[in-house]
Amino acid sequence: MLDWSVVYENWNPAEQPLREALCTLGNGYIATRGAFEEAAADEEFHYPGTYLAGGYNRLLSEVAGREISNEDLVNWPNWLPISFRHKDASSWFQLREVEVISFRQELDLAKGLLERRVRFRDTSSRESDLVSRRFVSMANPHVAALEWELTPLNWSGPVELRAALDGRVANRGVARYRALASQHLSPLKQGQQDDHTIFLEVQTNQSNLRMAQAARTHVFAGPGSTPLEGALQTEPGYAAQLFTVDCQQGKPVRVEKVVQLHTSRDKAITEPLEEACKNIGRQGNFAHLLGQHQLAWQRLWIRCDLEIACNNQAQKILRVHIFHLLQTVSSNTVGLDVGVPARGLHGEAYRGHIFWDELFIFPFLNLRLPELTRELLLYRFRRMPEAIFAASQAGYRGAMFPWQSGSNGREETQVTHLNPQSGRWLPDNTHLQRHISAAIAYNVWQYYQATEDMEFLTFVGAEMIFSIALFWSSIAVLNQDTGRYEIHKVVGPDEYHTDYPGSGEEGLRNNAYTNVMAVWVIQRALQLFQMLDDSRLQELFQKRNISEADIQRWGDISKRMYIPFIGQSNIIAQFDGYDQLQEFPWREYTEKYGESMRLDRILESEGDNVNKYKASKQADVIMLFYLFSAQELLHIFELLQYKFSAEAIAENIAYYEQRTSHGSTLSKVVHAWVLARSDRKRAWRNFETALVSDMEDVQGGTTAEGIHLGAMAGTVDLVQRGFMGLEIRDDVLWLDPALPDEIGSLHFQLRYRSHWISLHCTHETLRVTIDIGWFKEVKIGVLGQVYTFLTGEQREFALPKNPAS
Repeated sequence: MLDWSVVYENWNPAEQPLREALCTLGNGYIATRGAFEEAAADEEFHYPGTYLAGGYNRLLSEVAGREISNEDLVNWPNWLPISFRHKDASSWFQLREVEVISFRQELDLAKGLLERRVRFRDTSSRESDLVSRRFVSMANPHVAALEWELTPLNWSGPVELRAALDGRVANRGVARYRALASQHLSPLKQGQQDDHTIFLEVQTNQSNLRMAQAARTHVFAGPGSTPLEGALQTEPGYAAQLFTVDCQQGKPVRVEKVVQLHTSRDKAITEPLEEACKNIGRQGNFAHLLGQHQLAWQRLWIRCDLEIACNNQAQKILRVHIFHLLQTVSSNTVGLDVGVPARGLHGEAYRGHIFWDELFIFPFLNLRLPELTRELLLYRFRRMPEAIFAASQAGYRGAMFPWQSGSNGREETQVTHLNPQSGRWLPDNTHLQRHISAAIAYNVWQYYQATEDMEFLTFVGAEMIFSIALFWSSIAVLNQDTGRYEIHKVVGPDEYHTDYPGSGEEGLRNNAYTNVMAVWVIQRALQLFQMLDDSRLQELFQKRNISEADIQRWGDISKRMYIPFIGQSNIIAQFDGYDQLQEFPWREYTEKYGESMRLDRILESEGDNVNKYKASKQADVIMLFYLFSAQELLHIFELLQYKFSAEAIAENIAYYEQRTSHGSTLSKVVHAWVLARSDRKRAWRNFETALVSDMEDVQGGTTAEGIHLGAMAGTVDLVQRGFMGLEIRDDVLWLDPALPDEIGSLHFQLRYRSHWISLHCTHETLRVTIDIGWFKEVKIGVLGQVYTFLTGEQREFALPKNPAS
């Protein structure tokens, strides 16, 4: 099962930080990095972080002479520790201090199981086998377990074995943050529950979140033996059990460690420590818990797998991406009131904040696990009061959501950031990415399109769209000279361009992507007038203080928004003044730094400024062609009375592709998508780069700090929707497949408006099957023709021959 496993056949310390991120195990509630059980955190190879969904804390730090507040996704106590030492040795076992004879580590994607097998020789020529297996239960979000087995190969004698819970941890997983305050936890209690169970309770020092862990450890000196009793060892924030084991050559010593975790964020509990100590006694052994966990994963894979006839590498990596998405958000996430951190629950990069990556993640969830999208949209809805307050403080109306969000929805974007290449702290204007609000409205609408969840749209979604439309109408200003509305003081998705050098002006004027998205949101708000009943409309108008004048202004903006173009060409200008920027010497810098370079950091370290050049970090204008079909985008431009043709789309893609550094992992996903029909060869090359961006850490060290969840989900969605030509429009599920030559066939099932639909596509045929069990008919459009399907119906369609790629 090569396409279901990630295997490392050698021990390479330099790769360990990357492997720890990629071998993270989680269940949508909590996740633990793939560090070795015996390893403590250091600043070179190991970082055994454990992260809780929604588990944030704020600390104050002094930076460049000013005090700043940062909110972090907290690194919670390490539940993994197990190690041993010989009676004649002073130090505990560490892999890097022995000679490794053989090594194999395997992440089993089907089972959610991490296994390590090591044969090693110590400085006294003692050879041993060590096997460990562990999981974070998908069946019970509060349970994690590991099995650890030591077999003496050429020796016998006593060893001391230690199993611990270690809360003496800090947030030290990102090098550039280490100069900032990082000690988030205060110890509360540690001790022993019974002969085999220890516990630890800690609390964050600002948000006052508590976590309790109870660990039941059974040590078996041989097959059929009874568990040994251990001696308790404690200090503040730390609890351990020490066991003396008389080892016999060739006979394995086996350890089972089952951990129960509860926090003060949990529902239906009395107190975290009491719950942890009570429930640990109710858990079965490792094998029993593993069986339940595997069945939970089996259920998820039935819903979420995607099969392609391609090389094993592509199939396996797509499954890796689905695996990590489901470890970050799963059915266990429902009810937690959390968002989706851009770097998953896999590390501390971006401080665990929530950005716009939902835009790339929700399309997969909408068509597989729509109840999760609904839950994650509620995270935004519950924080709308903070977004409304933020808008009012900035002089606007409506809801202005933060670019970076954490616990309560305030703006968490740092006001200053460190350039690791120059060592300088610099002002940060990326909080001006107001387009995040449009992305949230877009996500609400796409969820409704996929589910037809009218209850959600009526009581949650419509209020969000109206509030965001109100924001866009208040930030837009009418240029009396041109008769068009403009939006100033913003930053687009590109992120490299944040101001006009030397102007003293904050942000940019008329970022094209932002302006188009603002129009789209307002158009959806106006469309809702025809979808909601009059009484609900009046309730929302009253609640959000929307007047008849506001509605008239919405209609005016939706027809008169300004979109910048470069001269008289068909090229959409990224923002006002873009055409005045200098061309960038791409060849010189690409040869020196590679394609996926961070030009902003490089140029600043050289005393230059990326704002001076036509150089983008990632797709900006091109995002429009990613989010909208040609038909929908042309309709927007037509309403705005701009001449823009389908042929101009290809011109814009070619223009900006030459001027993009792909300094974000999301960029290659977007470029692959927009090229999928016009240039399949280049689309495939972009897809391949995006596919391996985390597996091969193409950005040089960033994946070790946390995976790029948006890019992972984006590659899966590219196959699911992009190559299948899947679009929901006018209450029809449209299919227009365009498989790359490299993919022989594609098969998956999706959930669309309460129907399970199975799709199987080759270069010659498309087979559509509506699963039995639902009574409603469904309209599916294939190659421009709409068909009505009934429950249990299957149809096969002949596909036209692929045009020359």
